[in-house]
Amino acid sequence: MQNDSISYHRQLGRIIEQVTQTGVRPRVLLHCCCAPCSSYVLDYLTSVFDVTCYYFNPNIFPEEEYQRRRDQFDKLFSSTKYRNDVYFMEGDYQPNVYYSTVKGFEQCKEGKDRCLRCYALRLLMTAKTAEKMEYDYFTTTLTVSPHKNADDINQVGLMISQMTGINWLPSDFKKSNGFIKSIELSRNYGLYRQSYCGCVYSFSERMKIGDE
Repeated sequence: MQNDSISYHRQLGRIIEQVTQTGVRPRVLLHCCCAPCSSYVLDYLTSVFDVTCYYFNPNIFPEEEYQRRRDQFDKLFSSTKYRNDVYFMEGDYQPNVYYSTVKGFEQCKEGKDRCLRCYALRLLMTAKTAEKMEYDYFTTTLTVSPHKNADDINQVGLMISQMTGINWLPSDFKKSNGFIKSIELSRNYGLYRQSYCGCVYSFSERMKIGDE
């Protein structure tokens, strides 16, 4: 899926420039993987867009970890003021849906087909929710991570955009030191930063590394 000739960061910059000239604030449904990644992305987007955070992550294991990550959003919102109001919406936590989605791909390496199916699951639900609630765009915080391929995530988002008719907001939020800024903001706000991606498979890999 990778296409090195595409700069999603520049594409987003052009969209922001166009939106700014219109004086209209489009509504964006932002799929949020966690509060630390969201901290920078919200700083970046809220000057131009009306943003709703959509916490839909049935991949996270165990349930206690899911809830811990979800609770960090309360801490984030109580720690800062954004240029405009930011809203929060939580999707259903249904791990069985995730396991059904990745069935047969359990042994794939991190970042390969299992992860692509996980991205598609979460972004499709985000797009369907955005369509139902008449948002202008949908996107995700996932591209802020240096451990995730922004090309893959954007290609999945574009595919779902074509399926649903909802505009995909392209991004590579790690650019311009986005990831470093997210670490700094997380430290300032005292946010919990997880040590693994979220799923049981990344958890197991983390445990293996810890045992070595």
